[in-house]
Amino acid sequence: MRPVLLMKVFVTRRIPPEGRAALARAAEKRCNRPLNPDPPPEAHPAPHGPSLQLAARLAAQPFCEVEQWDSDEPIPVKELERGVAGAHGLLCLLSDLVDKRILDAAGANLKVISTLSVGVDHLALDEIKKRGIRVGYTPDVLTDTTAELAVSLLLTTCRRLPEAIEEVKNGGWTSWKPLWLCGYGLTQSTVGIVGLGRIGQAIARRLKPFGVQRFLYTGRQPRPEEAAEFQAEFVSTPELAAQSDFIVVACSLTPATKGLCNKDFFQKMKETAVFVNISRGDVVNQDDLYQALASGQIAAAGLDVTTPEPLPTNHPLLTLKNCVILPHIGSATHRTRNTMSMLAANNLLAGLRGEPMPSELML
Repeated sequence: MRPVLLMKVFVTRRIPPEGRAALARAAEKRCNRPLNPDPPPEAHPAPHGPSLQLAARLAAQPFCEVEQWDSDEPIPVKELERGVAGAHGLLCLLSDLVDKRILDAAGANLKVISTLSVGVDHLALDEIKKRGIRVGYTPDVLTDTTAELAVSLLLTTCRRLPEAIEEVKNGGWTSWKPLWLCGYGLTQSTVGIVGLGRIGQAIARRLKPFGVQRFLYTGRQPRPEEAAEFQAEFVSTPELAAQSDFIVVACSLTPATKGLCNKDFFQKMKETAVFVNISRGDVVNQDDLYQALASGQIAAAGLDVTTPEPLPTNHPLLTLKNCVILPHIGSATHRTRNTMSMLAANNLLAGLRGEPMPSELML
């Protein structure tokens, strides 16, 4: 019997255990003894003949060989080029830029890219499509976790929790004072959501019980069926900025949304308004946001995403008390990250087998 051709898979980072185990199962041998191409003479023939036996033996062979960048830190470009060379499949993260240079380094074998993310702005999709490479991604599974984080970040920012914690630690807490550390509450407020997709809807669903009086949303087009649950009104982006007490950005990064939240946007916001971004850093012009916060043009901001990531420790936004910044932890629960890794692995393996992926990005 001819040896089975192993598919080469390269993984750009240590991934959570469930996804790692799925890849390991595809790479391990399920038979520890030599496989004979034909049954011994005394054996009874299989119900469907030798072809079924051959198929069973092939199934017992390893399907792929997996190489992983064994670190929690991002892979250097040179190592990525080396690792992906000749690979049939690539499992990457949103921090890995897969551009023409990487695709050229991979060569003609590359058939599948599976990204452990919902966002795909790190992938050169036009070039990938041109080469006939399939792409898997991980939508839906992180919706609830990201929505929980968005609400947590909004409450943390509007009620000034980091400032309050710091005052306890540094001795600033002396006595109860009527106006000390007062923030803004959600009851009877207007919340504007930029992007009423799956995550935007999940955020609204969680905020509604807080007594929000009115929901506004903006996007490419009205979504009346999705908006009906919250009686949300579709408005223009300038209207949303002007009328909202709280703004949560939950849209995808596209050419239309890049830099959407800029000087003009912040100038239209209320002085008492709180701005939260859990989408992508490039949706926001951070220089303009800094000016708006430093000048008191808006009350506060909470960010789970920045440009770049990580944000340099000397960045001006980090000097502001009214800006809360998290290290992109929207999907960071054990359950969600494991589910993401399993889906990314299954997307990759299905693509290598030429089967439908559980979640394929249609290019």
